Amino acid sequence: MNFLILKATLMCLVLLLSSLCLSHAVQVSAVEVNTPEEMFVENGTDAKLPCTFTSVEVISSAASVSWSFQPEGAATRISFFYYSNGKSYPGKDIPFKDRITWAGDLNKKDASITISNMQFRDNGTYICDVKNPPDIVVKPGEIRVRVVEKDSLPAFPIATVAGIAIGTVTGLSSLISIVVCLVIRKNNSKKRYSGDPDIDARLGM
Repeated sequence: MNFLILKATLMCLVLLLSSLCLSHAVQVSAVEVNTPEEMFVENGTDAKLPCTFTSVEVISSAASVSWSFQPEGAATRISFFYYSNGKSYPGKDIPFKDRITWAGDLNKKDASITISNMQFRDNGTYICDVKNPPDIVVKPGEIRVRVVEKDSLPAFPIATVAGIAIGTVTGLSSLISIVVCLVIRKNNSKKRYSGDPDIDARLGM
C-alpha cells in the first residue's frame, strides 16, 4: 500500500515538473503591428502601404509577413501576399496580380508593400500580419484605403491653418497693445510732472 502511495506521489511530481517546463518553453510575447488607420490614393498611381512592427525576439529566418484584403462591402478577406526568408509569394488569382512589390525590411522591422496602378476596385481594408516565432501577433494592423480621382485628394486642413493664423494674429495684437499702452502711460506721466528744477537736476531729469 505504501509502495502504491509513493509511486502515485512520484508520478504527480513528474507531471508537475513537466507542466512547469512545458509552460516555460512555450512562453511567448506579442508582436505589435503599426499601420495608419486610413489612406487616400489617386487612381492610377502607386501606393505604398506602410506596416512596421516591434518584437522582443531577434528577427529570425522564421519571421513572416502576410497581407490580406477585404474589399469594400465584402465580409470575407483575400490573402494576396506572403513574405518569408527573403522571398515574396504573391497570390496567383488575386485582384493585384503582378502589381505587388515588397517594400519592407524585416531586419528594420518594416513589413511594407507597394501596389502599383491603384484602381477604384482596390477600395477596402488591407491587413498586415507579422509573426516572429516565438512571438505571436495579438492584433494585425489594418489600413482603410480610399482610391479617389486624380486631383481629388483631401486638401490640407484649412480650418487648422486658419486657427493657427488667427491665434498668431491675436497674440501679436495683444502684445502690440500692451507695448503701446506702456509707451502712452510713460509719455503721459512725463507731461503731468512739474517738479522742482533743482531736484530734477540732481536726479538727472
